[in-house]
Amino acid sequence: MAEPAHTTSSTEHVPKSEEHGNFPPFDAHSFASQLIWLAIAFVLLYGLMAKLALPRVAAIIENRHKKIEGDIAEAEKLKGQSEEALAAYEKALADARSRAQAIANETRDKQAAEAVAGRKALEDQLNARLAEAEKTIAATKQAAMQNVRGIAEDAARAIVERLTGAAPDGNAVAAAVADVLKG
Repeated sequence: MAEPAHTTSSTEHVPKSEEHGNFPPFDAHSFASQLIWLAIAFVLLYGLMAKLALPRVAAIIENRHKKIEGDIAEAEKLKGQSEEALAAYEKALADARSRAQAIANETRDKQAAEAVAGRKALEDQLNARLAEAEKTIAATKQAAMQNVRGIAEDAARAIVERLTGAAPDGNAVAAAVADVLKG
């Protein structure tokens, strides 16, 4: 068997500074320089945060705080105005109810007075008609009684004449009829 003419080796070239095989942050020789760079980065980051970012955040928070306080003050002001408006509305409503009640009472009293006056006028009119009717009835009764007296006298005279055959005295018949009608 023959050997191949070219042999390839799989070796890589590693620089001498990296031959130690340790991961640089874990290398004990570089701890001091890493700590110094950490302190420098921390101080720079702290300075940037303290000078740039934190004042902006503080300003934003302060603006929000002022806005919230302003909104709360405006809400309290509007709440006070709405309470005043509600009180004015309730007072106006109570006034309107009392006026309506007064108007209703006044109207009821006025109508009652008108009804009493109308009833009184009607009663007076009816009393006048009744008195007139009573006068008419009395006059008619008087006239009827006069007619009854005349009819009674005529009837009594006719009966006596038929029974006795002679005409009775007119004064005696009138006296007898008057006696009977009286009692």
